[in-house]
Amino acid sequence: MTLFAFLAGLSVFIIFKVFLRAFYTVKPNERAVITSFGRARRLGNQMVHDASLSEDEQARYQYPLLHTISPGGPYFKWPWQEVHKVDIATQSIDLTWDPTKRQSTIEAVTKDNLTTGIDGQIRFRVASGNLYAYCFGVDSPLEHVMGYFISVLRERVANFVDPRGQSLVDTEEVSGDGASPAAELSEGVSINDLRKNLPLLNDYMEQQCASTGARYGIELDAALITQIDPPPQVDRALSAINSTRNQVAADISTARADAEQQITMSKRAVDIASNNAQAEVAPLRELANTLAGIKANGGPQALRAYIRNMRIPLLKNARRIVQTAGPAHSGASVPTASDR
Repeated sequence: MTLFAFLAGLSVFIIFKVFLRAFYTVKPNERAVITSFGRARRLGNQMVHDASLSEDEQARYQYPLLHTISPGGPYFKWPWQEVHKVDIATQSIDLTWDPTKRQSTIEAVTKDNLTTGIDGQIRFRVASGNLYAYCFGVDSPLEHVMGYFISVLRERVANFVDPRGQSLVDTEEVSGDGASPAAELSEGVSINDLRKNLPLLNDYMEQQCASTGARYGIELDAALITQIDPPPQVDRALSAINSTRNQVAADISTARADAEQQITMSKRAVDIASNNAQAEVAPLRELANTLAGIKANGGPQALRAYIRNMRIPLLKNARRIVQTAGPAHSGASVPTASDR
């Protein structure tokens, strides 16, 4: 009876272990790796190669290419084999995720020695071409990737400088002797710079984490840093600074507009005065040319006759004529100003 029970139990175990659990399927969003006695099936001596790694890193992160099982089934495996299924769909996770502790934000120190909180998400997927690193390289690849990401993020925040600068005025226009009266205005505030350049920060993080697929078997799809929040006291101070900077910028713009308007009006006044002067000088020049031509063609007598004829309209308008006697002025008569 005991032998019969033993054989019956052994038969049930064999049926359950060999036949029932020997078949498995792979979902469309999964890839599977088979290990025999703990060793994964490899593709010869081929190794994973990633150009984003340096020579030193390529020597450290040498992982073999594994034979992967595509979606489908049912597939059969022996009892000494084990199936490792991996979800390769793109997933998202908060930056605050950490299996060792609870936290509501990621703290980082800026270039101005201000502690700020950073929130966001990252999208990732398992590198189907490097399943060895994900399954067997490290115990918790996602935790390693998050730690690497946070380390790079904090280093970038601590050294971030706005590439476009924070100048409110052109110092060359304001001061030509090398002094920079707007130096304090052009001094950037790190938190403001970070807030205005979140796309650049996300792009930088994606570039720096491009090698995580070769390191840990997880590819970073996108970095979505969405919020940078300093402490309330610092936030109020930054709001006051921003208000002051905006007011200064508005005042400078208004002053520039007024100066440009005054310059334009002065140029127009100069042009008007020049045109008036030319208009007054033109008849005099024409008269001088006419007199010179009369004297050159007819001589002094013709010139005197022309002058006499030009006096006739003046004599018609005069009420009284005063004639002076003398050898130098014989026969000359001029109307006085009081008689006109």
